[in-house]
Amino acid sequence: MEVRALVRENAEGRWVAEADTDPPARATGTSSARCIAALERSLKRHSGGEAVSLTVEVVPTLAGVAEAAAIMGWDKRRVVTYIDRGHFPQPLQSLASGRVWLRSDVERYAKEWRARQARRT
Repeated sequence: MEVRALVRENAEGRWVAEADTDPPARATGTSSARCIAALERSLKRHSGGEAVSLTVEVVPTLAGVAEAAAIMGWDKRRVVTYIDRGHFPQPLQSLASGRVWLRSDVERYAKEWRARQARRT
């Protein structure tokens, strides 16, 4: 049996997986690995002994300007200023509603920016 599943992190920081079975198999965990392991156990129980081939797509967590500002500890205007000056990571996509980044890219930039500021003082 071949099964596809989507795994994403929810707003509370827990990972959620949903497989395309009928009915959909679901699992949660504190990390993506634990979530996938729980899903595999669930699928194994419900497959009736049939071998399961699981294909997993991890949906990345995204951030817009408001989320980027919160991560940086800035207001949104400062984020836009850094974007306009070319001193902020390139967005993953620019939509009609605004720019979107991978949250991990913004978090990495925030860490690097704070390290630079610490060296200045």
